Amino acid sequence: MSHSPLISYLAGIRSKQPWLVLSAAEKFSLSGSDHPAISHFYSFESKSSEEQTFVIPDGCIDILFDCDENRPSAEVFGTPTAAVNVGLNKGNRYFGVRFVSGAMPDFLRVSAGDLIDHHYRLLDLVPQANQMFEEVISSSSFTEQTELFGSFFENEDIRQPSDLTSQALRSICESHGTIRVNELEELTGYTSRTLQRQFRADMGMSPKAFSRIIRCQSAVYDINHGDGVTFSDLACDLGFSDQAHFQREFKKLVNATPLDYLQRVKHETYLKRIQYL
Repeated sequence: MSHSPLISYLAGIRSKQPWLVLSAAEKFSLSGSDHPAISHFYSFESKSSEEQTFVIPDGCIDILFDCDENRPSAEVFGTPTAAVNVGLNKGNRYFGVRFVSGAMPDFLRVSAGDLIDHHYRLLDLVPQANQMFEEVISSSSFTEQTELFGSFFENEDIRQPSDLTSQALRSICESHGTIRVNELEELTGYTSRTLQRQFRADMGMSPKAFSRIIRCQSAVYDINHGDGVTFSDLACDLGFSDQAHFQREFKKLVNATPLDYLQRVKHETYLKRIQYL
């Protein structure tokens, strides 16, 4: 089994869902993976008082296990195109697998487009995962859960995007989502129509939609990790026409204004909540 250089490159982009991190009762445990298509594993217990938990667009596919003793489940989530409530069960323990942005596991019996803004029961898409599912939801050890899923997945393939889509993906990520379609035309040598048709076939969305996601993720990362972030400068750096445009786009994709989001992650000491294992 081989993996493209693009998958290895994208594996270095570690997208984390900030509202999931902040929904954890205590620590949000996170572990890397030896498999280049898996960004990371994560585990947390949801706050008993949490009313809604939103996930934001990140271009990633997640498999989320609800390890409730009475009603366990596992769902495959495609990336949303706007912030959406994921509907966590209060007080339950969760184990998650996040694939790198753009990676599509071949065992999922759906197209890339079918996953955008949708989620499915894991066992409906991957019936052969039943034993792994039972073992994962029965384990109380995060480390053991990562090993169980890793063993199941180690011989599975990833759908490889076309060379054209791979080139566009790398350029979009390297530019933090600021590259325009006409620039991708010049870079790849293909027309916009061909580029968009191939990209949509591989990724389930247009290059412009994927660029919006990556640009949003760049803004979230800078707010999470920066000190003294100036929103006007951030908007300019990410190619927004003005700060008002940046705020509207951020609110749609993150479900909070940049200022509200900044105050929340700093108040809840977001980075300190993440426990790397």
